[in-house]
Amino acid sequence: MADVAAKLAKSAKRLKDIAIIVPGAFLTFAGYSVYEGNEKFYREYVMPLTHRFFDAETAHRLGVLAAKYNIVPRKQKKPDSPILSSVVFGREFSNPVGLAAGFDKDGEGIRGLQKLGFGFIEIGSVTPNFQLGNKKPRVFRLTEDKAIINRYGFNSAGHEAVYNRLKYRETSEPDECLVGVNLGKNKSSADAINDYTQGVQKFSRVADYLVVNVSSPNTPGLRDLQGKQKLQTLLDKVIEKRDEMEVRKPLLVKIAPDLTDQDKIDIAAVVTSRKSYVNGLIISNTTVKRPAKLKSPSKTEEGGLSGQPLGDMSTKAIADMYRLTKGTIPIIGVGGVSSGEEAYRKIRSGASLVQLYTALVYEGPPVVKKIKRELEELLRRDGFNSISEAVGVDVKL
Repeated sequence: MADVAAKLAKSAKRLKDIAIIVPGAFLTFAGYSVYEGNEKFYREYVMPLTHRFFDAETAHRLGVLAAKYNIVPRKQKKPDSPILSSVVFGREFSNPVGLAAGFDKDGEGIRGLQKLGFGFIEIGSVTPNFQLGNKKPRVFRLTEDKAIINRYGFNSAGHEAVYNRLKYRETSEPDECLVGVNLGKNKSSADAINDYTQGVQKFSRVADYLVVNVSSPNTPGLRDLQGKQKLQTLLDKVIEKRDEMEVRKPLLVKIAPDLTDQDKIDIAAVVTSRKSYVNGLIISNTTVKRPAKLKSPSKTEEGGLSGQPLGDMSTKAIADMYRLTKGTIPIIGVGGVSSGEEAYRKIRSGASLVQLYTALVYEGPPVVKKIKRELEELLRRDGFNSISEAVGVDVKL
């Protein structure tokens, strides 16, 4: 009996040791995988668990806070391949993969986000005055569709608060990862032109480029500014203000995917005119359309749809605008970019750079290095020596 008791005691101790070691080993592995930015671990465990325990807006907020406090995967040691580098609107980009506006609206997590491997990040939209945005809930995951619907409505800390977070850039050494500022208008503003010119004046010294956002579907009347005459008047004044600045930064316009052929013709005419010539276009914002193939129950929510269902629509808009502007205005392609293949499609359709946002929701930060790796492979496969060689090759001018 004594021997049996001793064996049972020994077995119990082993089980206890295993009970301590196995969870500890798992936590160690999990922590290491998160720190190293393991693509599969994020895609199959980290992001699904995040979705299970947190609603979309809470998870978004936690992501911004993680970037703010540098709780992000380790910065890659290997520099970007030279084949991914390019010069666009006079700025050098180490790679063409950027973070779209909408993730870090108030410039809180810039330094953390710069460690994720992006070639550039865009903050905003920033409005002159603080505003809460629309009522909650206002963000919805369409998991089955790898998409998001949001109706945030330009929630913003305002120019002054965001500027205070960026003013270190006035005197610091230039960052390898560039920073753009996306400008919006306050919902209650009676003078949209003044809102945008204020933004140009406020951020010209701290941004690498500025964006006039006239395409969010969640601010009443904003998309009307894409009309030919209103856009002409707006850009005339904004460019005039930009040219008054001591430091003149590239000025881009972000447009919607829900444009008619005539809308595109009109916008192309405005942005290529001598007086209103802009340095770039961002194509595109979210769509108010709902493709028939959507499966998620949340597909009926109001707001702008982003993610994979937007991919083809935005790529077509990129090709159309590249053709209409005869390839003279650089384009940043946005919408459904979650792989090197999708980024490559947009580049071949006329985009010089690409941006992502929704892909982060489903794959986490490692998606950035995945896209860059796959994009480099595709460029080399097709015999290109640089990104610029591939821009617009599928579009007949």
